[in-house]
Amino acid sequence: MNIGVSLGKNSYDIILERGVLQKAEELLELGRKTLIVTDSGVPKEYAEHICKACKDYSLVCIEQGEESKNFDNLKMLCEVMLKEQFTRKDCVVAVGGGVVGDLAGFAASCYMRGIDFYNIPTTLLSQVDSSVGGKTAIDLCGVKNIVGAFYQPKAVLVDPDVLATLSEEQFACGAAEIIKMAATFDAELFDFIEKNSIKSQLEEIIARALKIKARVVEEDERESNLRKVLNFGHTLGHGIESVTGLLHGQCVALGMIPMTDILVRKRLLSVLKKENLPTKCHADTDKVIEAVIHDKKAEDNIIVTIQVEKIGSYKLVPMNIEQLKDAYKEVLI
Repeated sequence: MNIGVSLGKNSYDIILERGVLQKAEELLELGRKTLIVTDSGVPKEYAEHICKACKDYSLVCIEQGEESKNFDNLKMLCEVMLKEQFTRKDCVVAVGGGVVGDLAGFAASCYMRGIDFYNIPTTLLSQVDSSVGGKTAIDLCGVKNIVGAFYQPKAVLVDPDVLATLSEEQFACGAAEIIKMAATFDAELFDFIEKNSIKSQLEEIIARALKIKARVVEEDERESNLRKVLNFGHTLGHGIESVTGLLHGQCVALGMIPMTDILVRKRLLSVLKKENLPTKCHADTDKVIEAVIHDKKAEDNIIVTIQVEKIGSYKLVPMNIEQLKDAYKEVLI
């Protein structure tokens, strides 16, 4: 299945198909110098498939984890390309989750002011969310994604078969992002998830989530308006993530809960529990809110949050520090 993302000269296809990783040579332009970026948590054979499809490649494996999204690794990737004499006609391929995609995509955007970038996401979270839309970034001084660029890929290959190697926790993180999109944009999809586990209807649910993401990106490529709705759950979620060892998707799940009304919350909690996501945490309130304020660059201590009072819709609600603290109590143990 091809899902087009129509952005004028920046348009590209998301190719969703079981086994599509094996077809990279047919689908991507790899007959040139190619930098392949992966991480230590990705099965080696995934990157090896891409290596075999390339005419001339350099393979870099970074350490797994958010800590790898840093200036040192960005510099290292650019140095590899410089040493190997990459030109503007060459390309970068990310094979991994969101960390790999964010870092490799940002390196591609910087080197020689931009070379071609392909994304091959290997986690459910990156397949349905971070691989699509061109948001690339690294972290700085503990602040997530504060240095980056909007830089669209030339193509995205989504292979559900690679998800078989994911841990239950990692799979659940992707489920959180799917639930987020359904809650804000697609009541029918939310109903479908209530009746079926995501794993049991994987391809259909991935496709429906990708269509939501593509439509939002087409309407608001640079996150000036509608695309901000995809931050549902991320306001408190990023704060929780900054001060705990929880995974991104787990924190998004926690961050969604306080941003719903009572009836929606009941349904949301049921779905989150069914998909093995947390609904309570013990992170210190002041530390979480301090991280939220820093992360979201509050103006006059006011942050605009995304809230859901009816499944399939959203509203923008300004909140001050005390209101955020009260909201966080909904998930505090």
